[in-house]
Parts: sequence; structure tokens; C-alpha cells
Amino acid sequence: MRLFRQLSLYMALTLGANAAFAADPAQLEGLRDGSMKKLVVHAEPRDVSAAAFDLADGAGTASLGDYQGKIVLLNFWATWCAPCRKEMPQLAELQEEFGGEDFEVLTIATGRNSPAGIQKFFDENGISNLPRHQDPKQALAREMAVIGLPITVLLDRDGKEVARLLGDAEWNSESAKAIVQAMIGEQADSAAASN
Repeated sequence: MRLFRQLSLYMALTLGANAAFAADPAQLEGLRDGSMKKLVVHAEPRDVSAAAFDLADGAGTASLGDYQGKIVLLNFWATWCAPCRKEMPQLAELQEEFGGEDFEVLTIATGRNSPAGIQKFFDENGISNLPRHQDPKQALAREMAVIGLPITVLLDRDGKEVARLLGDAEWNSESAKAIVQAMIGEQADSAAASN
């Protein structure tokens, strides 16, 4: 029984530490510099839409809930969007450096974007490591209050929105990388504590 109580207390402390990180936006705000100053960090994490979006190459559908457990940089974009063309290679660079079990750049073309047009956009910009998912009827974008493109949303491991940036940004900047590292670091800290 004593062992059970100790394990219960340990789990509560570990979960509390993660909640404290997510609830304190000051760390992320302090890392914003340059174009990342446009990143609006929320005082409290916010729920996201459960609307489905289409996976690339007709592979079915998914929702943001399918990505819980990792930090997600969700980017809404379109093939006709000039700022999207500028920042997509930078998002690919961020995915190259940090992508894996702890982090993913999730790109979703919203509105009228043909699969062939998306592939052409990726080919022209040398993008091979980002998904070509679509939100053709803009259901997800509408429920996520996407009011212009691009919009990039930072999700925590619980699948909650912690920050949002309207417009393009330098996603390969030191500031952007520091923000991603801080979010990923929370996972590393809790994993080390559990060992």
C-alpha cells in the first residue's frame, strides 16, 4: 500500500509539473524575438477543433486529436498564398531539425487546393518532408478561427492551443527554434523525472 501511495504521489507531482509549464506562458513569451514577436501566447491553453481533415494521397481522414502526445506546429496555408511560399521552406527546415516522436510540423492546405497543385507547390519549393494534407471545405479552418493565411498554431502534448501567429514568420530563426526546444524540453524533463 505504501508503494502505491508513493507512486500515486510521484505521478501527481509529475503531472502537476507539466500542467504548470503549460499554464505559464512567460517562458514562451520571453523567447519571442524578430518576426516571432507576432506569436500570441495564450494565458491558458485552449481547446481545438475535432473536425476531420483529409490526409495526403487519399489516405483517409484524421483530426488534431490524433497528434496528442507530441508538440505540433500546425500551419494553415494555400497554394495561392505568397507568404506561404516564403515560409514553407523554413517550416521544412524546422521539421528537419526537430521532427520525430516529440515534434511535428503539420501543414494543412485549406480551401480550394488540388492535390496536383499542392504537389507542384511542394516540388517548386523543394519540400519533401512535410505532409500535403487538405481541409477542402475549410471545416477545420473555420472551427479554428482561421481568418487569413498563413496562420500557424502551436499545440501542446495535450492537443491544446498554446500560441498562434497570423501571417508569415521566420520559422527557421533562433527564436522559433528556441520556442520549439522549450516546448520539447518539457517532455524531456518529465521523461527524465520518471526514470
